[in-house]
Amino acid sequence: MQKGIQDIFVLGEDEGLILRATEAFTDAESGDIQRRPGDRWMIRGPCEYVPSVEVEVSARRKAIPLDENEGIYVRDVKSGRVRAVCGETYMLTQDEEQWSKELPPAVETLISSSRDPLADRSDRSAGTLTKRDKTKVVTFRVPHNAAVQIYDYKDKKARVVFGPELVMLGPDEQFTQLSLSGGKPKKPNVIKALCLLLGPDFCTDIIVIETADHARLSLQLSYNWRFEVDKDSAEQAAKLFAVPDFVGDACKAIASRVRGAVAGVQFDDFHKNSAKIIRSSVFGFDEKMKVRDRFAFPANNLVITSIDIQSVEPVDQRTRDSLQKSVQLAIEITTNSQEASARHDAERLEQEAKGRLERQKITDEAEAEKARRDLLELQALSAAVESSGQAKAEAQSRAEAAKIEGEAAVEQARLKAEAGKIEAESELDRLTRAREAELNYVREQNQLEVRKESEMANIETKKFQEMVEAIGAQTIQAIATSGPEMQVKLLQSLGLKSTLITDGSSPINLFNTAQGLIGGALPPAQS
Repeated sequence: MQKGIQDIFVLGEDEGLILRATEAFTDAESGDIQRRPGDRWMIRGPCEYVPSVEVEVSARRKAIPLDENEGIYVRDVKSGRVRAVCGETYMLTQDEEQWSKELPPAVETLISSSRDPLADRSDRSAGTLTKRDKTKVVTFRVPHNAAVQIYDYKDKKARVVFGPELVMLGPDEQFTQLSLSGGKPKKPNVIKALCLLLGPDFCTDIIVIETADHARLSLQLSYNWRFEVDKDSAEQAAKLFAVPDFVGDACKAIASRVRGAVAGVQFDDFHKNSAKIIRSSVFGFDEKMKVRDRFAFPANNLVITSIDIQSVEPVDQRTRDSLQKSVQLAIEITTNSQEASARHDAERLEQEAKGRLERQKITDEAEAEKARRDLLELQALSAAVESSGQAKAEAQSRAEAAKIEGEAAVEQARLKAEAGKIEAESELDRLTRAREAELNYVREQNQLEVRKESEMANIETKKFQEMVEAIGAQTIQAIATSGPEMQVKLLQSLGLKSTLITDGSSPINLFNTAQGLIGGALPPAQS
């Protein structure tokens, strides 16, 4: 044998063999198909396969199980067409092979990074990188309130996916990479990202301005921003990615407005009204000359909602010294004015205290005079009471004694009436209870009599029943019929055919009776 002893291929239901013909032959196992040298075909399990001498085994294939969120890139070796197979268990045929999808290095780094686009948006490190299997479909999880743009270079179309969503790239699709400005002050191409956060969020920038009197200041401003987009509108979704670096564009626009507004203002005015000047320069005024509450960018629907002035610092030393002197002078003026105000308040409080003291003295003297007058009146009244007190006391004592005697008599009569009432009620209660006891006694006697008679009747009935049962029904019947039977037997002994016994007081129809008797005695007629 040319190839010696060969093994049998045992294939499971998820396995297959890629075979190649080395010479022309007729394949009886496949239905008498003519195979030419170089032909390739595939057999699938489950089966056992013994290769013939005209066939060689090129490869052994195994089915690849894929979840609904997984996929592989498959390339047709004949046509070169590449497609993605997702969400099924797939086995490569004899004309297919797995295809590796290449990504730009920056996109490859962002896909392989372990950083969360939303939670770690302030972290500029690359994080932990994991190696990607290039034959598997590229997937990317779009976080909540974010958007990703994917461009298909074959169909020349772009689509925007809003989160939360899982994006799976086709063979000809690529992510639109975002290169945003970052740092303080803003520098271009600092932040690399695949997804665009829709906000609300904030960014901080440092700008240098110059006032009308040539004072250079460094401002640190923080902007709150968000994107206002209708997710159901494809046109508005595409506008999100119309500006490649929306952070740098917004910061430059705001900085230019602030510089233009501050250039026409003196340093002292700007130092006093910095917040108002900056907000009015960025947001502008409405029809009622009030500062607006938003600054919109129509190109990508970006909206700035507020501005926070975090710090204002002079750039050159001369301005810084002048500002420090003015601040110290302002502090001294404020301190002196506060001291003068405190001294004036102390003097005012002292004068008010003295006035209250004088008023209190006058009030106390008036109260003392009033108390002295009341004392004299009380003394005069006590003297009059002393003179008339004894006679009045005697008259009052006699009146009180007579009043007490009358009240005692009335109370005695009332008590006697209550005693009589109690005696009558007690007697009535005694009689009522005696009558009730007597009635109860009579009622119980009657009940005893009724019970006694009922029991006697039951005893008699039972006695008679027992006597009847003892004598027997036949005996009683024999006793009852003994008299008439005796008479019948006596008459039969006398030889009488019939008889009639009457007491003579009851009339008898002798005609019918005799007819019956004679008719009964006639002999039968002879024929």
